[in-house]
Amino acid sequence: MQTFPPLASLGTRIVILGPSNSGKSTLAVALGNALDVPAIHLDRLRHLPNTNWQARSNDDFAKLHDEAILAPGWVMEGSYSKLAPQRLRRATGIIVVTDGLMTRYRRYFHRTLFQSTRVGALDGGQDTVNWTMISWLWKSRNAASKYRSMAQASGLPHVFVNNQSKLNRLYADWGLAPVRNAANRRGQL
Repeated sequence: MQTFPPLASLGTRIVILGPSNSGKSTLAVALGNALDVPAIHLDRLRHLPNTNWQARSNDDFAKLHDEAILAPGWVMEGSYSKLAPQRLRRATGIIVVTDGLMTRYRRYFHRTLFQSTRVGALDGGQDTVNWTMISWLWKSRNAASKYRSMAQASGLPHVFVNNQSKLNRLYADWGLAPVRNAANRRGQL
């Protein structure tokens, strides 16, 4: 059975990496609540609210990202590799959350077809099934090793969670309260 280091060993600026639909957003909110720091969803900084995932300009996104990492504490989820170096320089710990491709597809279809709100969603937006995301899930199916390598190369304390069972164990070991819907998104950006 996997054991996890104490949550305190990761500090108060935690980066969560992993492929889409692996549980990063919900974990970010649970950690933010436990640490009393904001949960920052990079998708919400990258994309304009009240749109169907329309991207901000690269410069606007980079500015929002770089302002967010200057805060004294945060849990930031999302990859966006081009901005990862400065994020990792400010981070105090990393969690890599992955899961199998079929599980991530199942989560994607569940959230788009059956959830009217979800953690990490765009303000005023509604997720819909689209080929861009279906294709992205397929293309990123082997990304877990990239995220593990980033965490190991960073020299920061890190934790790897590679399926729902281990993610559930992490929640239990760290005493994290489950986050069920958008109503529980206190302090999210």
